[in-house]
Amino acid sequence: MAATTAVGDRAAPTWRGGFGRLWTAAVVSRFGDSLRTAALPLLAVSLTDDPLLIASVTACGFLPWLLFGLVGGAVADRVDQRRAMWTVDLVRAGLMAAFAAAVALGHAGIALLLVLAFALTTLQTLFDNAATALLPALVPACALAGANARLTTGQQLAGGLLAAPLVPLLLLAGPAVPYAADAATYVLAALLIASLRTAPPARPPRPAGSTLRTETAEGIAVLRADRTLRWLCAATTLCNTGMGALIATLVVHVTDGLRAGQTGYAATVTAYAAGGVAGGFLARRIGARTGRTRAVLLAGTVQTGCLVLMGTVPLLAVSAGAMAVFGFMGTVWNVQQTTLMQERTPEGLLGRVAAAFRTLAVAGAPLGALLGGAAAAGWGPHAPVLVAAALFALAVASLTPLIN
Repeated sequence: MAATTAVGDRAAPTWRGGFGRLWTAAVVSRFGDSLRTAALPLLAVSLTDDPLLIASVTACGFLPWLLFGLVGGAVADRVDQRRAMWTVDLVRAGLMAAFAAAVALGHAGIALLLVLAFALTTLQTLFDNAATALLPALVPACALAGANARLTTGQQLAGGLLAAPLVPLLLLAGPAVPYAADAATYVLAALLIASLRTAPPARPPRPAGSTLRTETAEGIAVLRADRTLRWLCAATTLCNTGMGALIATLVVHVTDGLRAGQTGYAATVTAYAAGGVAGGFLARRIGARTGRTRAVLLAGTVQTGCLVLMGTVPLLAVSAGAMAVFGFMGTVWNVQQTTLMQERTPEGLLGRVAAAFRTLAVAGAPLGALLGGAAAAGWGPHAPVLVAAALFALAVASLTPLIN
């Protein structure tokens, strides 16, 4: 039977019982990841002027989800999630330390960047699915929404507002420093997760002859059978396609369309991150007041309006303000989505259902990036924002049957 809680419950998680350490590990790890992701494009540009090769580094960060995301979920449901997470973090720490050494010695090439991006995301498919499945073991069901909101807020704050401004300072100390710092955060996160004292989850014995393929199919079947999760997944895929179009061309919208330059682009991205952090403080309350599904519908509707405003009023202040509200509502959507998945998935299947959900949702992002690029080339720098608005409107429309 799927675990459920009262939608109106306003409980918040306590920092004791392991949640505080999991939160700290997640925030520290996101901080290190953001250092790396901010520094890596600068390194790529210094290694090649071929835009296709530079874009391929980003593509390699998506590809493992499409290839291994479902398998990662099945493995997460088979193993001790805590052990899987700290093991993955130690492996990622080793990879980043080796990469930092290669950069320091001048041996980093574009091929190494491609391999690194692919390897890190492959490991992430196991880590993220295990983390989603572990959280319900650390907090009571009535506090899941609050726990997800605090995790999202902390990660947004560390990754969106704190890490990126530090990258130029770290690069002054040496080109390898951001990657060495990322390796250190993985080690710290691994130690925190290893210190958790949760028992391995109780699972029914696997049927004789059960394989990863059949277990993966079980997760897909649960996702298909649950009407709410099925339509939420479809809506999230449409939104991620729109996000791909928006994020891939936002720099074009701001620098070319608005003539605001790099400073305007930085202001817009910062506004988006700040809005995401603010959304984390109120996401649980919004979900408790309106209901989770209605909160998702509200978030998508407001986000659609923000995109229409950005695409039709070519002013930097409007775009920055719209992106702040867009980020706020994006966090509201993400918190409700994750909580619904955790509440509605049968015990022992959460890793696989989360993997199926994420794999389908991530598939939209690279498609959206290509769509946004084509729209900008064909119709101008503001066109991708309006394409994203249309996709978000379709997502909202697909969710309306769920509102009784």
